[in-house]
Amino acid sequence: MIYAEILAGGNGTRMGNTELPKQFLMLGNKPIIIYSIEQFLKNKRVDKIIITCIPTHIDYLKELLDKYITNQSIIEIVKGGKTRNDSVINGCNYISDKYGLNDDDVIIVHDSVRPFINQRIINDNIDMVLKYGAVGTAIPATDTVFITDNDNIKEIPLRDNMFLAQSPQSFNIKKLMTLYSKLSSEEKDIMTDSCKIFTLNKENVKLVLGDLSNIKITTKHDLEVANKTK
Repeated sequence: MIYAEILAGGNGTRMGNTELPKQFLMLGNKPIIIYSIEQFLKNKRVDKIIITCIPTHIDYLKELLDKYITNQSIIEIVKGGKTRNDSVINGCNYISDKYGLNDDDVIIVHDSVRPFINQRIINDNIDMVLKYGAVGTAIPATDTVFITDNDNIKEIPLRDNMFLAQSPQSFNIKKLMTLYSKLSSEEKDIMTDSCKIFTLNKENVKLVLGDLSNIKITTKHDLEVANKTK
């Protein structure tokens, strides 16, 4: 089975003082999250879409789905966790409990606030994760990166080896859950990226080329840029 998990568990504090978490803000004539959901609904290879939602807004999400999504037959809502990876694992546990897990089941994890995801990126993730078991989407860095210590530049890595992470990130579900269970509580608390679950366990993560248009809407400026793009 191919599952898509759309992460909508954040409060969006970097967006500033807004009435709703950023994933529910309007982009053009629809909420941001709806664009992400629609792209995965378009892909006929996806068997189920799991949305991990901030618990206080589950009813609101259901209202949005009723308003904007005609066919919700493959969509299910799960409570999000305290952190990104908590939400990812909540989705995996839900799948395991409800459907059971096969050795080749995979999950395509996507940020709800990346509304410009395209079918090429989704299909590349599916192809690569089925082959390799763990993949991350990224674009080449175009700017030089400084590594600093106390405001002093300590290292300037070779830019050819630098990539900027996007989503989706895609994993074999059994492998993801097994590796996550091996991490310490401290490692789980500081981890902001699911690919690191694999790299900390010395497992390879293959690269899928992203797209400059696949932006993450994090700040009010991002939202202004996105509205000009639509």
